[in-house]
Amino acid sequence: MNLKPKILVTGGAGYIGCHAVLALQNAGYEVLVLDNLVYGHRWIVDEVLKVELIVGDTSDRLLLDQIFTNHDIAAVMHFAAYAYVGESVTDPSKYYRNNVVGTLTLVEAMLGANIKHFVFSSTCATYGEPNQIPITESHPQNPINPYGMSKLMVENILNDFSRAYDFRSVAFRYFNAAGADPMARMGEDHNPETHLIPLILQTALGQREYISVFGSDYPTPDGTCIRDYIHVTDIAAAHVLGLAYLLKGGETAAFNLGNGNGYSVQEVIEAAKKITQQPIKVVISDRRVGDPPVLVGSSDRAREVLGWQPHYADLGEIISHAWNWIKK
Repeated sequence: MNLKPKILVTGGAGYIGCHAVLALQNAGYEVLVLDNLVYGHRWIVDEVLKVELIVGDTSDRLLLDQIFTNHDIAAVMHFAAYAYVGESVTDPSKYYRNNVVGTLTLVEAMLGANIKHFVFSSTCATYGEPNQIPITESHPQNPINPYGMSKLMVENILNDFSRAYDFRSVAFRYFNAAGADPMARMGEDHNPETHLIPLILQTALGQREYISVFGSDYPTPDGTCIRDYIHVTDIAAAHVLGLAYLLKGGETAAFNLGNGNGYSVQEVIEAAKKITQQPIKVVISDRRVGDPPVLVGSSDRAREVLGWQPHYADLGEIISHAWNWIKK
C-alpha cells in the first residue's frame, strides 16, 4: 500500500525533472507530471517513468486549479523554466514571463488549494561573479544575466511568501548539472545543446567537427575555466531529501548543490578522450563575456541539514554515464 503522498513535478519531462521523478518513485512517492513539452520529452514520461503526464503550462491558472482539485497533491517540485543564459540576454521578456510569472501563478494556485510545500530548482547563476571560492549560500546574490535574475526573483518571492503565508520552500542552487541515469534509460537531450560534456561527447561521436574552448588564458593551472560538475542523479536525490525535510516541518531554506571540487575545461576534454577512446578536435576561441575563471560551490549546508551525499562525484563516472546514454 502506497502511504507516501502524491507530488506534482513541473518540467518532469525535462533533463533534471525526469531524474527527480525517478528518484521520487524510488522513494515511494506517487508522481504527477506537468510539462508543456517545449523542451521536455513525452517518451521519457510515457515509456521510462510510466506516470501520468498533463501537457500544459504553469501560467495557466485554470489548469492548475483543475489539477489541485482533481488530485490530492501534498507538495510541488518545480523544474519548469527556460534556462539558456544567452537567450535570456537577447529575449529577457520570455524569461521573466515564464520563469517568474509562471512560478508566481503556480504558487498562488498552490495557496488557493492550501498546498504549502514547494521544492524549487534554482541556480548558482543567482550569485553572479564570485568574490570567494568555494561559494557558500551566504555569498551575495548579484546575477549578471536575466536567467539568473529570474531565478533570484523567484527566491525572493518564496522568502516573502514564507513570512506572509507560512508557505515553506527549499531552493536548490546548483552548479553544472551533468551525467545521465546510470542505467542509461534517460539523460541530457537539449536542442540546442549548450552544455560542455554533451558537446564534447557529440564531437567524440562525430556529430560535431570540433569542440570550442572559450579562452585558454584564464588565471587557472591550464588556462581554461574551472567549473563544478554535479551528477544529475545526485541533484535528484537532493530534491527528494529537500521534500522530506519540508514534509517533516522544515523551515524555508536555500542549499547549494555541487561537488565542491572543480575541473577545468581541458581536464574534462582529457577525461572524455580517455573514456570514449576517440579523438576530440579542440578549437580555442575568444573568452565569453561574463565567464568567471573559477566557479565552485560549497555544499556543506546540504550535507549537514539534509544529510545529502553525492554518490557520483568522480568526473570519470559522470562522463561515462553521459557517454553510455549519448551512444544509445
